[in-house]
Amino acid sequence: MLELIVISTLNGVLFGMLLFLMASGLTVIFSMLGVLNFAHASFYMLGAFFGYQISRWVGFWPALLIAPILAGAIGAAVERYGLRRVHRNGHVAELLFTFGLAFAIEEIVQIIWGKSPLDFRVPDILDFPAFTVFSTNYPAYKMFMLLVSVAIFVGLLLVLKRTRIGLIVQAALTHPHMVGHLGHNVGRVFMLVFGVGTALAAVAGVIAGPALVTQSNMAGLLGPILFVVVVVGGLGSLPGAFIASLLIGLLQTFAVSMNGSLSEIFGPLSPAWASTWVSDIWNVTVAQIAPIMPYLLLVLILIFRPMGLLGTRET
Repeated sequence: MLELIVISTLNGVLFGMLLFLMASGLTVIFSMLGVLNFAHASFYMLGAFFGYQISRWVGFWPALLIAPILAGAIGAAVERYGLRRVHRNGHVAELLFTFGLAFAIEEIVQIIWGKSPLDFRVPDILDFPAFTVFSTNYPAYKMFMLLVSVAIFVGLLLVLKRTRIGLIVQAALTHPHMVGHLGHNVGRVFMLVFGVGTALAAVAGVIAGPALVTQSNMAGLLGPILFVVVVVGGLGSLPGAFIASLLIGLLQTFAVSMNGSLSEIFGPLSPAWASTWVSDIWNVTVAQIAPIMPYLLLVLILIFRPMGLLGTRET
């Protein structure tokens, strides 16, 4: 039991930090531009595929640097030549644009790399067990993923709170016209933030690709959860996104490892109606409902705290 708790905690924190890497950029983009960027997870997928291709040519470590830069440049171009033009037509047009962009990116990825999973391997230097928990070897690469995620979180906080660029970005979130009157190019700030946000998603893709499955539907698997993180954490709140990511990561990881059901909990004390038409529900295990738990959390947050955990305005 103790081994299950320790391993599930480690895996939950790791999954949560990967979610944060993707959700951090989306949090700032969402709060600054007011754009529900449905294509954000597609840049996570692009990061994984770019990382795979570049690692085949020059190795994993150059890929970890080059792939996010490429994805960030594409993201900046999307904002400058796509979203900025669509913006004048309202939020519905923006939503449809990013929705279509997500499908376009997925189709392009399938045309170039196909639909089958790729053999994106862990670099040899990190392909060993970091430590042993009870009888389970914990891979060094997963610890590397965790360290990268924590380092980026700390770096983002320092940039946003301690640098002039961070102050300009924060001011542009709420008072873009005032920032423009002070002589700053607000459009360029928006493009920079959008590019950095997509680059962060690509970093998550590069480091997650060897550990998870790199395939053309990976954006669709994590994309919806990102919006749960943004809303649960609170719009524009980086600490909120961090807490929500960890909470959802731990919640889903522990749920997957639990096989208990109402019938097992109550046993012989189960009511007579439990064996009727509701027997299927009565026998559903926690692991079976694990995929919907983040969305149940989202519903509860919207009911009892619509502004999110650390948000300052209602969603």
